[in-house]
Amino acid sequence: MPSLYRAWLRAAFCLGLLCAAAPALAQGESLRIGSKRFTESYILAEVLAQTAAPQLPSPPVVKQGLGNTAIVYEALRSGGIDLYAEYTGTIAQEILKGPQSMTREAMNAALAPLGLGVAIPLGFNDGYALAMRAADADRLGVKTLSDLAAHPELKLGLSNEFIGRADGWQGLASRYGFKQTPTGLDHGLAYDAIAAKQIDVIDIYTTDAKIDHLGLRVLEDDRHYFPRYDAVVLYRLDVPKRFPQAWAALTKLEGRIDERAMIAMNARAELQGAAFDVIARDFLVQAKGGAAPAASAERGFVAKLFGPDLGRLAREHLLLVAVSVGLAILIAVPLGILVFPNLRLRAVVLGLTGLLQTIPSLALLAVLISLLGAIGTLPALIALTLYSLLPIMRNTVTGLAEVPGGLRQAGTALGMTGAQSLRTVMLPLALPTLLAGVRTATTIAIGTATIAAFIGAGGFGERIVTGLALNDRQLLMAGAVPAAVLALLSEAVFELIDYALRRSRRQAGS
Repeated sequence: MPSLYRAWLRAAFCLGLLCAAAPALAQGESLRIGSKRFTESYILAEVLAQTAAPQLPSPPVVKQGLGNTAIVYEALRSGGIDLYAEYTGTIAQEILKGPQSMTREAMNAALAPLGLGVAIPLGFNDGYALAMRAADADRLGVKTLSDLAAHPELKLGLSNEFIGRADGWQGLASRYGFKQTPTGLDHGLAYDAIAAKQIDVIDIYTTDAKIDHLGLRVLEDDRHYFPRYDAVVLYRLDVPKRFPQAWAALTKLEGRIDERAMIAMNARAELQGAAFDVIARDFLVQAKGGAAPAASAERGFVAKLFGPDLGRLAREHLLLVAVSVGLAILIAVPLGILVFPNLRLRAVVLGLTGLLQTIPSLALLAVLISLLGAIGTLPALIALTLYSLLPIMRNTVTGLAEVPGGLRQAGTALGMTGAQSLRTVMLPLALPTLLAGVRTATTIAIGTATIAAFIGAGGFGERIVTGLALNDRQLLMAGAVPAAVLALLSEAVFELIDYALRRSRRQAGS
């Protein structure tokens, strides 16, 4: 029995090492560019990648939609990415906890001990502001944030990141004396909410394309709370040495993107449904003197569903599910066998694995990123494996408990050892129940794997995350539908396995 368990552990360890090493081997020495989870950041990541690509030996790796500032910055600091587009106000107050007036030289001095730096001011300011429907602003006479503070009856729907930022809601409320308690909303969904009159005020980025499209009034920051948010590149200091030609190409972007150009690019993504890479390509062509891009025809649901990324996303999703469930089987089955004879130990171990199921997915991913100092596939695999343990272990124990006592005693009477009885009598009889646990774990993993896209692990969740950022319901469904189809296919596979087992037992009985 111990030798069997050691064999299982060795197999699990080898599989884990392979999964941990695979992303690193795949990436090699490619330049890795990250983005946050909003339209402009997606576009800027593509602009940076396409500018650097001709000067690189292999295509750059673009990790889109990694999340809020904390996650993307942690990815940069830990080496998960090499650079991304950030904003000076965010660097000064949210990352460095410094004053609003912090210069770029002071930022570089503070970031240098961390191996990071700020460079390449892109040429535009994308600040925070609050906005409300222009008709309501005119009716109430609200032009400034001080005017807004005099109307505590107005409902505020603010992004969760803005509510928690050092330069966000708490400081703003203190400066202006706001009495409202804001509702937390995803930035992309807030525009629909204010258009539907579910809320009255939202936080916006000043280069958002939907401000004019929805007839919103940007309220004046009359007490000058918000700093400037000039777009820059936040990068690891070794990047210019590792990729000198690509870095030289990137520096030529300095001052090339003004606010008008950025608003136009955001509008193509949010109002016309143009792909981020197409928007970036057209901008770079125009910046070199090429023709202005033609109006993009909006892609329909079918085009988004069967887009060129479908195969890649399917492979990534399948890898996450197969490897995590495989690791869970290698861990949970032998552990379930070990604790089965001891009722108290069984209750403790099942209780602990059950406790893991109560931890919210994003919270667990955030903890793993902090512990591992990495984003992407590795923390996603660990989280999915932990979520898969309970159903497999519980069904292993249940299946063994359902084996009739008479059959166990018959094995002992025939002179079988405990390991022989387990291998030839108990496990075969418990197999249908054990497989039911694997079936449940697989379904859970397929659904939960969509969350892994929030930390750059890919899969169908990548479309869901992007759809949330763009408030694009069709793109959301283009990610949700393949995940649902994959879950149905897995159910069909397990039905076939169950049928084969039942048929095999009937043949053996006859």
